[in-house]
Amino acid sequence: METREAPDARREAPDARRGAPEATRQAFGAAANSIRICAALSTVALLAVVAVAGSGHMVNTFMWVRAVLLPVVAVLMHRLTLAASRGSRRAFERVRTLAVVMPVAIIAVDLIPGVCPPWYAAAQVICMLPVIRVALLLRNPALRAHRG
Repeated sequence: METREAPDARREAPDARRGAPEATRQAFGAAANSIRICAALSTVALLAVVAVAGSGHMVNTFMWVRAVLLPVVAVLMHRLTLAASRGSRRAFERVRTLAVVMPVAIIAVDLIPGVCPPWYAAAQVICMLPVIRVALLLRNPALRAHRG
């Protein structure tokens, strides 16, 4: 019995980007690496929240939710970045949008007085620096031209 795939399903090998120009491969590699750094920093921020809470200091619900969600979002962004590097236009657009919106939203919310302590806001800004790099990398004109 023969199985059929959806017409838009892509089953490309991880090295499908070999045909892409070197600059494109490097940009996607740097973007994926930046997202991994973001995931690591976000995990460290989560561990800091756990440590602060464990030492008896106050940690509000906002901090818990943000600390848990950011590493999860980083993993999802990494998957999207890999899909984009393999030619998925949809994943490319999603990563580009998230890389711009996330840092702005996170930093803006952290600037609201009383939402979180200054140390936590600083940790979140540090976590967003690699995402800002991704936003800049994926705005490269050569990369946009390659993506269509």
